[in-house]
Amino acid sequence: MVDLLIRTFIKNHENTADRAVRTAYGNLACIVSVVCNLLLFAGKTLVGTLAGSVSITADGMNNLSDASSNIVSLVGFKLGSRPADSEHPYGHARYEYLAGLAVSVMILVIGVELLKESFGKVLHPTPVQFGWLTVAVLIASILVKLWMSVLNRKIGQTIQSDTLLATSADARNDVITTATVLVAAVLTFVTGIDRLDGIMGLGVAAFILYSGIQLVRDTIDPILGAAPDPELVEHIEQKALSYPGVLGVHDLMIHDYGPGNRLVSFHIEMDAKGDVMQSHDVIDTIEKDLLIQDGMIATIHYDPIVTGNAHVEEIRSFLQEEVAQLEPKANVHDLRIVPGPSHTNIIFDCAVPAEYLADKQRRGAKLVAALRTATQQKWPDHFCVIKLEPDYAPCTHTQN
Repeated sequence: MVDLLIRTFIKNHENTADRAVRTAYGNLACIVSVVCNLLLFAGKTLVGTLAGSVSITADGMNNLSDASSNIVSLVGFKLGSRPADSEHPYGHARYEYLAGLAVSVMILVIGVELLKESFGKVLHPTPVQFGWLTVAVLIASILVKLWMSVLNRKIGQTIQSDTLLATSADARNDVITTATVLVAAVLTFVTGIDRLDGIMGLGVAAFILYSGIQLVRDTIDPILGAAPDPELVEHIEQKALSYPGVLGVHDLMIHDYGPGNRLVSFHIEMDAKGDVMQSHDVIDTIEKDLLIQDGMIATIHYDPIVTGNAHVEEIRSFLQEEVAQLEPKANVHDLRIVPGPSHTNIIFDCAVPAEYLADKQRRGAKLVAALRTATQQKWPDHFCVIKLEPDYAPCTHTQN
């Protein structure tokens, strides 16, 4: 069914790298979800009103909130598909994140209202009418939501949309919510305890609030500039290392301007004795392949590394061991030595987690002091000149 919808309504559906095709996928998922949620809202609200069940009505309101979320997501896809312009040279794809944030706030508002209504039903219970129509509507809702979860997950994975993957998870959670409401209706009929309906309504409202809070967190993170996915960092690093002459990668930064719109920059370490033009050609190739194969605009800095110098290798190994013992999350790179008549400077960068630069424990400063002390204990005439910097995306392969 999902594949049939995709083939019917999306032209060139195989070309998911095309922004127009990606937008068409998003529009399809959102429109189908809006229609399904509105039908479920109408059915549950009607049944809940006739039966006098606040939990069924609450579940129907949850479907209405889902429909509103789908509409906001639809607007987000539409605005996010706009091309870059002089005022927004990186495009408008972050509209999708803003749409997700608006959706989460709407969910929280509805959750609060349902919580108040359900609490009133617990304090002042009213009779609940049970009928097979109620059971039929709730079972149908469970089946529809299961299909919607599959639809949004498949399309979300196809176009790598966190918004649709979140919608899929929300639909899956709605299955649990509706199943709970169904249990409440049956228990109320069997036991005759009308207060159970309000209690189950409280549970549904609490679940909606929990989902809204989680969604707020998930949508705010990319807007604020959350740390990149470790799998993406590993992919970029391993890809760069697969090219001839690349010895290490460091200072990786990933800038997320919306789904499918990432800019990356990093340093590549190559042998200083190698041909400069050849090294430049390799870097150009990496940048081109990242753009064509991964859709990422890359800017790569070339770092020549001294190899074959026994003393430099000794210092490099020593510092790697010290850092591994003192602070495994840190790394050193861009190492070079400057000999002098009375002392030798060891110059390098030390990258640490961003919070180490400002925390009260002064972990970054303490690490720098410890490295200087350990180095001078081994080589009294050597002095470390260390640049402490945040590690935006930890890499595991550096030559220092």
